Amino acid sequence: MIGQVVEIATDGRHVALHRGFLVVSEHGEEVGRVPIDQVAALISNAHGLTFSNNVLVECARQGVPVVLCGPSHKPEAIVWPVDGHHQQSGRMADQIAAALPLKKRLWAQVVRAKILAQGATLAAVGARHGGFHLLSRKVRSGDPDNVEAEAARRYWPLLLGAEFRRDRDLPGINGLLNYGYAVLRAGVARAVMAGGLHPGLGLMHANRGNPMVLVDDLMEPFRPTVDLEVRRLVDAGVETVDRAAKAALARVMIFDLPTAQGLSPVMTCAERLVTSLARAYAGEGDDLALPLPRLPLEG
Repeated sequence: MIGQVVEIATDGRHVALHRGFLVVSEHGEEVGRVPIDQVAALISNAHGLTFSNNVLVECARQGVPVVLCGPSHKPEAIVWPVDGHHQQSGRMADQIAAALPLKKRLWAQVVRAKILAQGATLAAVGARHGGFHLLSRKVRSGDPDNVEAEAARRYWPLLLGAEFRRDRDLPGINGLLNYGYAVLRAGVARAVMAGGLHPGLGLMHANRGNPMVLVDDLMEPFRPTVDLEVRRLVDAGVETVDRAAKAALARVMIFDLPTAQGLSPVMTCAERLVTSLARAYAGEGDDLALPLPRLPLEG
């Protein structure tokens, strides 16, 4: 389902549930409402924000991830449901039992798709990009040569300038990236939850302090879509996470990407990717449903 990304960014507001609507109020006065069945993700990005317990429970029932952001717009936690799919138990068992060689082959597909998407993003802004196709061909099972990192070292200076350094703790352009990735992470988290997989069991990464490691793995091929929107904002003179930037970045899950089935929104692509991963874990094929390496079009 393609729904709205709802962000609460004003300090001191309260979010409650009333007759199927998320209702936002300030000092007891309603300032907005949206049907909860039309919400793709709820992002908390303000101080002093409060929720009723009913909101969190209903979001879990609806499979709506609640993203709690900290400084620099970084997501600090995501609330996810206990029950996400009618085959959840079996799919998680397959996920746990998946052999390392299979996970390495799947990870190589993810890395190749990400590098090709980076090249497409560079092409979209008129930057040098030819080497990225060659880099993608160097990726072996498990990416033991860390071609992903080599691509990143080339990618950021070409996209955002030689002086740019990707640092999640810095404001400015990094803040824009953080915010866009928070939206993307929420959407991919929803797809993982709905697909019955455990977000804490990754393909190749195993960070004991990260409960969403699979989400972060599966985000990778979609990150360049966020990067392209951030570059467009920077070209328009935007370098802070203001209201207009948030509105632009909140739309990332409905941007269309080319797939084998034609143009599909990022949210649909993420859902297909999760389904294909679940099938691979179950021994029903090992080809992931990844977007094609062409330029994204806004939906």
